[in-house]
Amino acid sequence: MARVLHTSLVAPSPAGTALQERSLPLTYLDAIWLHAPPVERVFFYANATGNDVLSNLKDSLSRTLRDFYPLAGRLRLTPGTTNRHELHYKPGDGVNFTVAEYNHAGFDELATDDPTEVAKILPLVPALQAGGALLAVQATMLRGGLAFGVTFHHGACDGVSSTHFLRTWAWAAAACSGANAPEPPVIDRTFIRDRDDLYDTFAPHRLSSDDEDGGGKPLGVISPDVQQLLATFTLSKEHLQRIKDAVAREAEHRGVPTPRSTSIVAAFGFIWHCHVRAKQGSESEAAASSGGDRAHLLFPADHRTRLDPPVAEKYLGNCVGPCFVSALRKKVAAAGADGIFTACAAVAASIDTVVRGEPGYWDGIMERLMEVFSVAELPLTVAGSPRFRVYDTDFGFGRPVKVDVVSVARTGAISVAEARGGGGGVEVGISLPADCMEWFRECFADAIACLPSSP
Repeated sequence: MARVLHTSLVAPSPAGTALQERSLPLTYLDAIWLHAPPVERVFFYANATGNDVLSNLKDSLSRTLRDFYPLAGRLRLTPGTTNRHELHYKPGDGVNFTVAEYNHAGFDELATDDPTEVAKILPLVPALQAGGALLAVQATMLRGGLAFGVTFHHGACDGVSSTHFLRTWAWAAAACSGANAPEPPVIDRTFIRDRDDLYDTFAPHRLSSDDEDGGGKPLGVISPDVQQLLATFTLSKEHLQRIKDAVAREAEHRGVPTPRSTSIVAAFGFIWHCHVRAKQGSESEAAASSGGDRAHLLFPADHRTRLDPPVAEKYLGNCVGPCFVSALRKKVAAAGADGIFTACAAVAASIDTVVRGEPGYWDGIMERLMEVFSVAELPLTVAGSPRFRVYDTDFGFGRPVKVDVVSVARTGAISVAEARGGGGGVEVGISLPADCMEWFRECFADAIACLPSSP
């Protein structure tokens, strides 16, 4: 465990007009995430230590929270209601900032792509304070660097908003140098039209206001195995192009149109294919068959430009909806181009459905969620996006050496980010038990080897 040195409450800066008590209602797009597990991300910075670094992080956090004040508040049941929730801020609220030290593993041992015990990384991310806290921060001093853990309640905002907050904080911490100041968040719920039917579905009525954290068992949460590992796999720009070429060749061979060809389609389809093959190889025949005939993948799509009216780019809150992907398990797991084509084609078809903006997209969405989460084997889900540019999060002491989404160990999801070296690649973080991780590494290497060579 990390040794906690001290914890302080960082409130929004009082500069200018004092913030008054205020509430921000949740929309149905927030209510989807009421019972989701928190998103835990840790940034590793080399040689970023010292009291001046910590003091600057706290001061700049306070200034940033002034614009992002809802994150300093608490999630609560709206007074006088049984299933409406709000982000409530009052003077005196703030964000817990914990300073700790950790001597059980060195910086280089933790900031690595190689499989690492989740138990060694979990102490680097803070828990949300009871009572509806929305954000927590932990700076952990390591031998050779700093681990910077950030935990968000997903009911407060999506990845677009949380990374906007982090970039704004980083800009403030870096003495407002370099690029222009990030735009402030747009805190306005009138962008989102009410859908009471969906809100009621996502947030069932409750008899009391007890348990202001939202209560209930999070959907699709697993308990990390004692031997659970976390590893990162990188698909370079060349790899992604070779995946696209393999899909195009297989489509020509089958005499069918080439599916949508993007780096996201290639990355998601390829990793899903490897994941299904690895699970199939690591399980007994009986266990594998109990998962059902179909494999499922679930990933978020940003709806800011797709809603009517469109939502502001810097809108603070949740504005994502699920992309449902499903295909016959044996076809996704097929070796070589067959399996990769099936997986990528299914991902592309799901994205096409969202892009078309069909009016009935949101109707029946809860039934689809319950369907894919009710099977014996949970769907593979995705956290993050290369668009978030997490490796650009520079607080004034350089870019992070490594960024991990630690919460994938609790959800069974994969995390996705831009490759830290640039060049258009994609990093994928995955957490699996040791035996399954070895199967995944073999499947990943085999799938890469079967791709056509670059021209």
